[in-house]
Amino acid sequence: MRSEFIQRLLVKKLCSRHFQHLQKHFICQTAVQMNDLHNTRSRPDVRGAFHMPVMKTEVVQIFLQHGCRRIADLTFGAGGHSRAILEGLEGSSILALDRDPLAYQLASQLQQHFPDRLTALEGRFSDLPRLLESQGVEGGSLDGLLMDLGASSMQMDTGQRGFALSLDGPLDMRMDADKLPDQPSAADVVNSLDESDLAAIFRKYAEEPRAHRIAHGIIQARAAYGRINTTKQLADIVENLGSSGLDKLGRYSHPATRIFQALRIFVNNELNELNCALEMAHHFLKLGGVCVAISFHSLEDRIVKRHFHEIDLDEEKSLSLKQKVRLARPADSADELQELTLKRWQPLFKKVRLPSEDEMASNPRSRSAKLRAAIKN
Repeated sequence: MRSEFIQRLLVKKLCSRHFQHLQKHFICQTAVQMNDLHNTRSRPDVRGAFHMPVMKTEVVQIFLQHGCRRIADLTFGAGGHSRAILEGLEGSSILALDRDPLAYQLASQLQQHFPDRLTALEGRFSDLPRLLESQGVEGGSLDGLLMDLGASSMQMDTGQRGFALSLDGPLDMRMDADKLPDQPSAADVVNSLDESDLAAIFRKYAEEPRAHRIAHGIIQARAAYGRINTTKQLADIVENLGSSGLDKLGRYSHPATRIFQALRIFVNNELNELNCALEMAHHFLKLGGVCVAISFHSLEDRIVKRHFHEIDLDEEKSLSLKQKVRLARPADSADELQELTLKRWQPLFKKVRLPSEDEMASNPRSRSAKLRAAIKN
């Protein structure tokens, strides 16, 4: 019992440090030495992986219109976008990055089909400087960069990964799988943090209005039934607390959907990683290079929008022009004024692009997708 108690304290301390870390902006973590994959892990077949890349036609068209040939796909997944680019853009080459070990295996297999045009890379967004420099990629040398954010269909459709509340499995949610043994899983977070910390995660990373009630229910369930180990256990706990079960568009949504989203974002440090990726995109793209980002919830889209439209990440939402003027810091010199007014990005579209009605009908998971693109100035 004493060793179990000490272990719980260590996990709680680790999760608490992780929680505090996520409150800060502009963090690009130092690369962590990755462990080798187990030799016994099976190699999947690229052709057998079911995946429907979202807004594939729009992505290829953007890169085609701007003459992009050297492109980094930072979220390879099952390779739908990368394959479409390679097949649709003659003479193009892809640097295919993903933090998921399965996605990296798929990228390695696709590299065998395009040995001179695709290079598979394994790591997080914050590993980009090390990984790209290892391939001889210098700052200001890429034509295009793509990010298809959130969990992939492969992750959502595999119960053992713990992302989907509709499939029972271990409450894991680590996109890196078991590569980083010290990284807390969703189960570690749910079973170790106190009520106030859990509520803060649900409120910050899911904008959940019932954050405190759900956090309290989880604490009570832990006390009554012990450790919460599976996705079904957590989904049932949240569902039993009662909810309308409707999203903002009036469609049915499981009451635990936003809770799973919040835990996934927290466990994988997704928002800080996204912010780092956008900073790295500006560094590695050449002048006139294009960055394309597809997001699936408001927190992701807000960060992308604020980067592309030069809005401070700490600025409150929906400020009027008069409020922005009042809060603006005066420039002390002409050079500083020029620096403040210099735009790093030029958005390609005034408004966000959405999937077509046909795509949403054929691929329901695309319904919440939002595409933004910008040119580096």
